[in-house]
Amino acid sequence: MLIGATALLLGGGGLAAYATTALAGNNTPGTTGHPHTASAAFTISCPDVGERLRTVPRSAQLPVSKGLSALDKQVHDAYHKMMGGGGTAVMSPLKAQREKTIRMMVTAIAKNTKRPGYLLKMSGCTTKPVTEGAGAGGNDSTKSVQDGWYQGQNPTQDQQGQDQQGQQGQDQNQQGGQDQNQNGGQQGQPGGPSPDDFVDITSVQPNADAPPFAAPKGGNASTGTFTTECGRNEDGHFNSDNVIVTPGVSNGAHHTHDYVGNKATDAFADDNKLAASDTTCTNGDQSTHYWPVLRKLDGNAEQKPGAAQDANVGTTLTPATVTLTFRGSQVGQVEAMPRFMKIITGDAKAFTNGTKNANASWSCTGFEDRQLKDKYPLCPEGSQVVRTFAFQNCWNGRDIDSGNHRDHVAFSDQNGVCPNGFKAIPQLTQRITYDVPQGDSFAVDSFPEQLHKPVTDHGDFINVMPDQLMSKAVECINSGRKCD
Repeated sequence: MLIGATALLLGGGGLAAYATTALAGNNTPGTTGHPHTASAAFTISCPDVGERLRTVPRSAQLPVSKGLSALDKQVHDAYHKMMGGGGTAVMSPLKAQREKTIRMMVTAIAKNTKRPGYLLKMSGCTTKPVTEGAGAGGNDSTKSVQDGWYQGQNPTQDQQGQDQQGQQGQDQNQQGGQDQNQNGGQQGQPGGPSPDDFVDITSVQPNADAPPFAAPKGGNASTGTFTTECGRNEDGHFNSDNVIVTPGVSNGAHHTHDYVGNKATDAFADDNKLAASDTTCTNGDQSTHYWPVLRKLDGNAEQKPGAAQDANVGTTLTPATVTLTFRGSQVGQVEAMPRFMKIITGDAKAFTNGTKNANASWSCTGFEDRQLKDKYPLCPEGSQVVRTFAFQNCWNGRDIDSGNHRDHVAFSDQNGVCPNGFKAIPQLTQRITYDVPQGDSFAVDSFPEQLHKPVTDHGDFINVMPDQLMSKAVECINSGRKCD
């Protein structure tokens, strides 16, 4: 097998997040105050209730937000209790907690629309071993960028069977992994990452020959671009909210987000507040762009929500550059996206959910023809780490959001064709670079049970462009010009 193909293996196994010896109660204090141990690792995998939401009436939005945040906290707490000596005895109380929370959500939704009773079947969770070579969905190691991880192809199309196969392999409660330090990670980082989550970028074979890494081309393609300059969060706009998924709830993300663009963005920023806000963008674009922070693994345990209180330890790294570019379609013109449309790309729970919605992309400057799905890159001296988020480029023409924040948008297929009933819109690509210390010394913020895996990386976008600016962007893209 080629080294470059190996680098695309999903999962980065071998992580001893916490120990199976913890099941016997052999405890060691950890960085965040939770007891941790060392040996082969397990994590907790629960059905993703948010992914299964379809219709959430306005009256139910706050109860649903509170419910989703509570579900995340319940898994967080159960995970630390299990690995702190509670063992699998935590699973029954976790199920009971989830049943109560999900029932509350179902009741709130049912007041104004059809009762989503199917959610009540999603309370039970499983333990999953973190085994050598077992990844988020067990994906074929020879898969490359053009095989559907990014636009050119909906990631669900080629990978559902592989996801199921990988899930079956992970559902077996077998011990696996390699011993790491007492916190299960590196340099005081609780729960990961593992050295196996890193790869030397120079050993990876080129694999990025599809959009968004290659520009649209062809007789009918809209080949222009529109770039909006919004800085790199020099103002230090951080919070652990998620206004798209859990509006109205403080610390709804349980990890810290990095923001550029709209200065008012937090959990309580509705459309009116966003429309009235100042922006860091130089062209008056009031859009919101955010993503999980990248941390230097230096043991800095900042005791606040989203940071060490949610098992995210290390000093926050400020991006060296942030580039926000909208591109066209391979097959024709694009249409304006509506104001206040919300889009999420990637999956913060991809390590346990599988790769259906995963869309992480890691590389190094000077090597961006080599993109990693589930590995952090080790870059040569003088080269920066690069994160790239390619957003969905098709819209259903009706909705600015959907119950699971995904159904109203989609990726085109590998030929640039949108699904039936969808139309092409400008495709946003967020490209972020970092100066990081040499070595495997950084990690993205994550939910604790996701073990800081690079496959969980994700980006968020709310379009708050004034209509006139959006019209300019569309005209530039469709006419083949490069504008900013």
